[in-house]
Formats: sequence, structure tokens, C-alpha cells
Amino acid sequence: MTRLAFFVLAIVLGLSQAMAQGTEITFGGIKADTSAPVEVVSDALTVDQVTQRGVFSGNVVVTQGDMRLTAGEVEVEYTEAGDGIERLLARGGVTLTSGLDAAQAAEAAYAIDSGDLVMTGDVVLTQGKAAISGQKLLMNLTTGKGRMEGRVTTTFVPGSD
Repeated sequence: MTRLAFFVLAIVLGLSQAMAQGTEITFGGIKADTSAPVEVVSDALTVDQVTQRGVFSGNVVVTQGDMRLTAGEVEVEYTEAGDGIERLLARGGVTLTSGLDAAQAAEAAYAIDSGDLVMTGDVVLTQGKAAISGQKLLMNLTTGKGRMEGRVTTTFVPGSD
């Protein structure tokens, strides 16, 4: 009986540790063509040529292919040559949509060339009627694979499409 109790406890602790570390997930709809042009629309733009950065503010909408990101402010890091965008840092109610999938968070960082996206702060991902929430979403938009971390909660609707 003691061995059985120890075995059950080990399994429970192992599962809870795995849940605490995060959940590996594959997202079918949230993908991006990282070679597609990036368009940024906003109410205002401030550029610093010395630091190779620009800040778009007010009703910011970023599109790349079928992917759309909205936020209150998006800081852009330009390439060293100044001929393109290297990375986006979004703040202020970030929403990312692609196809039928959507993700919301307080902040997001997106590396254009690699397709790596990190969303932080009360992240909620919805796929159809299913939802996953946590504190940090790490995702590669090229492959559609990601990981949700920070007290992950998943809600499924039985019998839904």
C-alpha cells in the first residue's frame, strides 16, 4: 500500500510540475508568412534615426499576410541597414488574429525574420470555441507551434467543431 501511495503521489507531483512549467501546443490558424511585407498604420509616428527605432502610437494596426496585430503602441526596431523592420514591440491591449484564431495580451514582441512571437500578461488564446489562458505565450508563427506558460487554463467545449 505504501508503494502504491508513493507511486500515485509521484505521478500527481509530476503532472502538476509539468502543468506549472507550461503546455506545449500547436496552433493551426495562427501562422504568418514571414517573407510577406509588413504594413503598419497608426495615428502618429516618431522616428529616431540614431537608434534605428520608431514608435507608432494610437490605434496601431500591423498586418503581414493574413495576420493582423492591433495595439495602443508599437515600437519598431529597424534593420541596421535601415531597409526593413527587424522586430516589433507592442504594448497597450495587444490583439493578434489570423484566420479564426485570436490571441490577446498586455504586451507582445515579434521577431520578423524568425517568426518568433512572445506575448505576456494575461494571455488568452481562442481557437473556435476552445480557449487557453496563461501568463506567457511563446510561439513560432512560421511553424504554428508554441508553448503557454504561467498557470495554464484550458477550456474545451465538448461536441464542438
